[in-house]
Amino acid sequence: MPSQLFTRKPHSVLLEELRGEQRLRRVLGPVQLTSLGVGAIIGTGIFVLTGVAAHDTTGPALILSFVAAGVTCIFAAFCYAEFASMAPVAGSAYTYAYATLGELFAWIIGWDLILEYAVASATVAHGWSHYFQDFLLFFSVKLPHVFTNSPFDYDPVGGRLALTGTWVDLPAIVITVLVTVILVIGIQESASANAAIVILKVAIVIFVIVVGFHYVNPANWRPFAPFGYTGFSFFGHTMLGQTDPSGRPVGVLAGAAIVFFAYIGFDSLSTHAEEAKNPSRDVPIGIMISLVLCTVLYIVMAAVLTGMVRYDHINIDAPVSDAFRQVGLPWAQLLVSVGAVAGITSVLLVMMLSQPRIFLAMARDGLLPVGFFGAIHERFRTPWKSTILTGAFVAVMAALLPLRILADLVNIGTLLAFVIVCAAVLIMRHTHPEVERPFRAPFGPVMPVLGILSCLLLMFSLPVENWVRLFVWLVVGLVIYFSYGRRHSAAARGWAKEVAVKD
Repeated sequence: MPSQLFTRKPHSVLLEELRGEQRLRRVLGPVQLTSLGVGAIIGTGIFVLTGVAAHDTTGPALILSFVAAGVTCIFAAFCYAEFASMAPVAGSAYTYAYATLGELFAWIIGWDLILEYAVASATVAHGWSHYFQDFLLFFSVKLPHVFTNSPFDYDPVGGRLALTGTWVDLPAIVITVLVTVILVIGIQESASANAAIVILKVAIVIFVIVVGFHYVNPANWRPFAPFGYTGFSFFGHTMLGQTDPSGRPVGVLAGAAIVFFAYIGFDSLSTHAEEAKNPSRDVPIGIMISLVLCTVLYIVMAAVLTGMVRYDHINIDAPVSDAFRQVGLPWAQLLVSVGAVAGITSVLLVMMLSQPRIFLAMARDGLLPVGFFGAIHERFRTPWKSTILTGAFVAVMAALLPLRILADLVNIGTLLAFVIVCAAVLIMRHTHPEVERPFRAPFGPVMPVLGILSCLLLMFSLPVENWVRLFVWLVVGLVIYFSYGRRHSAAARGWAKEVAVKD
């Protein structure tokens, strides 16, 4: 049934899902939503990736890379906010694709979002583990080597896996289990725990900016862009700018493609629209405030970090805390390590909070078994079964897989989701102009088009192996869709024949 593949889910059906026993509890206000956004954004990116990007790819021009990545996310954020105000249900980009592009594209983006949330959670758990182990060293506590990392690592130059001599990353497993328990208990409890962590880590970021500013040496900003201002590639072939010894592009654009990971998370707010008290107002507010606030903090912190330490002397494993060690402030190094552990914890919490909501939306449409992925706990009103499954999946990946492979998968999957959401806004305006839009992305079609182009620019600036892994991941997803989802979907059972708009 080819027509089923492109059958779109009508807006009336989206709103109908807000009724009944399977609806999630509306408990989140604008402050909690903004806190969730900040909690998802500030973490691994600012505390880890700043060092990698500045040292190897951008130099002090990391400041411009954060600007480029932030502007790209702002374009996409306006589109997410418009859709979240129109359809305040769980599902995020998956739901938006189903309403505009059809069932096949909805499945593709839903499967793709697993790369963003579940795989990013495993990546973040890795980062948490290493910072936590560094924190323990201040108290002369060291874990047995076999429990400190994944058993394999990936050599990007040689393209091979190598043994690390360890068994599992035990701290990554422990933090994943603890976060899973919090998420099963309830969304309000999860949001409250996140709010407390957010206050702590934002205070640490401000501390780094204020104290670090007094140790800035302007000479460290020269040369400002030692790797150039471009770094644009196309499917692995560098078109503009320099390359490193392994052939990867370097420069401001290449750096933006790397630090883009630091912004992942603001879109997770759209997955909680069904749990917002006033989604048409509160979700757009939460998305825009959290993104703009974090972008400003990132830019200023990048300037301070590269001013405190010359770019080629930055520690790529713990860049922020080590910068204070290099300027002779070990007590500040400890304080920053505490903030990093707290910050990365809240990122993990929000990422793992979002993934089960995607599963819930797909189960409601029959694309996944509703008895499992659509199960809502009678007391806590959370998708508890899929939350536990997500926790188990994240724990296994974080314990066994190399950080480099996990991180490479995340950026390209998220950028693809952003492209589809921006395109969906354009399509929805044409096919359903009558639908009420409490929030509308400004400047007509300009904002969605700029979002599509800027996201594609960063996608093409990623190494070619990212595209290969994305293709393999999507092929696996299509096998699952055609073997199960297509035959069990709501469209196949008949609702589409009555109310769906077909191409």
